[in-house]
Amino acid sequence: MTDPTLADDIPVRTLMGLGTNDMEIGNIRQLQLAPLRGKGALRLWMSVGMAFVATLTMVPQISPAIAGGWLVVALAFSLWSYRAFSNLILGDPKLSGISEFRICHRHAFYSAMLWTTPFWLRGIPPPVDHVLSIWAISLLMMLTLAIVAHSIPLACALFIVPVSLSAGAALALAGAPQLGAVALVAGFLMCAFCVRFGQTYVRFRRAEVTLHEKTETVSLLLREFEETSADWLWQTDNSRRLVHISPRFAHALGAPAETLEGMPLLQALAGDAWETGQFPKSLHDLAERMKRRESFSNLTVPVTINGKARWWELSASPRLDESGKFLGFRGVGSDVTEQHSTAQQISRMARFDNLTGLPNRLSLTEDLSRALEHAQRAKSRCAMLMIDLDRFKAVNDTLGHPTGDQLLAQVSARLKGMMEQGMTCGRLGGDEFAVVIHNVASADAAEELAQRIIATISRPYVVDNHQLFVGASIGYAIGPQDGATVETLTRNADLALYKSKDKGGNVVAAYVASLHAQAEERRVMEQELRGALDRKEFELYYQPVVTAADGTLNGFEALIRWTNPKLGNVSPGRFIPLAEDSRLISPIGEWVLRNACAEAMKWPSNLKVAINVSAEQLTDPAFASVVVSALAQSGLPPQRLEIEVTESVFLRDGGGAAQLLDQLLALGIRLSLDDFGTGYSSLGYLRKTHFSTIKVDRSFVVGAAKGSIESIAIIRAVVALADSLGMSTTAEGAETEVEVDTLRALGCSNIQGYYYGRPMPAGDVLALFRPPENAATAAA
Repeated sequence: MTDPTLADDIPVRTLMGLGTNDMEIGNIRQLQLAPLRGKGALRLWMSVGMAFVATLTMVPQISPAIAGGWLVVALAFSLWSYRAFSNLILGDPKLSGISEFRICHRHAFYSAMLWTTPFWLRGIPPPVDHVLSIWAISLLMMLTLAIVAHSIPLACALFIVPVSLSAGAALALAGAPQLGAVALVAGFLMCAFCVRFGQTYVRFRRAEVTLHEKTETVSLLLREFEETSADWLWQTDNSRRLVHISPRFAHALGAPAETLEGMPLLQALAGDAWETGQFPKSLHDLAERMKRRESFSNLTVPVTINGKARWWELSASPRLDESGKFLGFRGVGSDVTEQHSTAQQISRMARFDNLTGLPNRLSLTEDLSRALEHAQRAKSRCAMLMIDLDRFKAVNDTLGHPTGDQLLAQVSARLKGMMEQGMTCGRLGGDEFAVVIHNVASADAAEELAQRIIATISRPYVVDNHQLFVGASIGYAIGPQDGATVETLTRNADLALYKSKDKGGNVVAAYVASLHAQAEERRVMEQELRGALDRKEFELYYQPVVTAADGTLNGFEALIRWTNPKLGNVSPGRFIPLAEDSRLISPIGEWVLRNACAEAMKWPSNLKVAINVSAEQLTDPAFASVVVSALAQSGLPPQRLEIEVTESVFLRDGGGAAQLLDQLLALGIRLSLDDFGTGYSSLGYLRKTHFSTIKVDRSFVVGAAKGSIESIAIIRAVVALADSLGMSTTAEGAETEVEVDTLRALGCSNIQGYYYGRPMPAGDVLALFRPPENAATAAA
């Protein structure tokens, strides 16, 4: 907590000694008492002299006995006060000063009582000339007291106020109220002067004490510094030549102090470079600052000591004498060679990627800034290529991060080997890279380089005896036409990269202005999606799944539909990925689960309902409890619920999804593996998790119906695999009789597609189960 006495202006209450806490004024009381030390004789002669003057003034008008009596009392009081103060120790910091402070106040008040009396010794009302003469003497007393005891304003006030009141009252009764008011105002101004003067005095004295303490502290620290620190002190004269060489400084320079005495500082630091004049820039900066007689701090300069390069950090300030004449510099120095080396290493780490050794995002940003500036100045072009590796996440998650890191290092080496003059490649983070091209001839040249990069990156890799394949998606923007600032050009290249990824990978996409509209559309869609549940904009449709052998209905797949007032009917292929990216899939998926279970309870008990679950939902630890709650709330038996997942769920969290699926299996829920064979298929998934169904993608169905040997072989292999593992197969997307017959011939267990029915609202599903007469009644 800050001491109130350390404020710039001492509070009046504290200055008067009226604080309730003695500690509040203890820090300044002794400063106030100190000026009174040794002033006893002065106060005595002043009191005696003024008493005689007042008596001589009164003698012609009043009786000598009365005047002489008052003089005797005044002299006796002066001697008594003198003796009382002569035994006091004033201003001793070892004492609290409380009793001395109080004695000063009492004696001031006693003196006031003594000097209020002469105004009334000629009777009531007194003559004006008598009052004026006594007031003039009293005013002189006030001024003298204010000068002698200005540091104790309360003592001054205890004398000035009573005397001024007595003078004002006497003048008013004597018929001169205007003069009485003048006396009162003069007394008030005198008190105010004493308070302000007291504040100034105490603040000044406190500053002196503080400065003295700081000077002693600095001297002590300098002595300790010279004795214990690894740094050294140095000093020059007004010609910037070394003087007063300390042993530590001489040792740092590697020369005897006698040799260094009088040597120019720059010569001592430059070593052999002194003869050639080829100084490093930082030494030139040091010389210029010393020439201009400027202070400098933590200036790092290279020095040569016995032929070895070192780095020193110097700080100094000019020395001036009392008249302001420049005497030279005094400063401190330290050897920071190790710190400088570490700083350079840190600087490199801040600008280069530790894994690949390529420039990082910061370096690429700076290089792109230089490329843009040159392009604008020279009326030329530059380019920014954003590169994202395809299928890298599958490698990283299946084979582990060490393998992924080695793969990234090999990709970086290939990229670096493609760089020519005016090109810079770097790693932005993760599996994202970028290339900055200075002076690119045209957009076609940038695209040609991007195509070569894709071809180079797509060649196979060998890491730890694994042959790996990755591709690359690339988006690029040309500056300054596609962006005049680093931020704009980078953002636009990023938009182009999103476009290339949307096309399926291994694609180059150029920035076009319409990409902003697509990004804005995505933003609006996300904003609308966030309130879609609350506005009840979602609806479930159900597509039949039939037994392949006889076309018997055995269940439905629940498919979500979204109709928005602004966007109209939005395809699930558009809003489901967006819901996953924006962390909205969990509440939407829960809504689908609960509504589908509730609706399935209205169907015949032999029909099941299939629900698609995203990988994002399966990373939520609470998903299993949500499923249990939905089943309990709807009353649907677990055997009638089938959860459909894709292979991507196994690439998210290294086993967490598989554990959650095992929990669902333990509840009796059926599991279906969707899109098997289209992604990163692995028989390990089927071995670790007991799926009830494997779904065959429509692309194979169409291929098989057209006689594609590969598609027919894949479907036969999937059917054989499912049969051997006790699983069924469901073929998706059958739309024609030829496709249905082909699937039956290949042995698929179930078929789903437009041939048997399109997705339909819940009401249409219920209409399928009504007796014909009820259906006719409902239609009427």
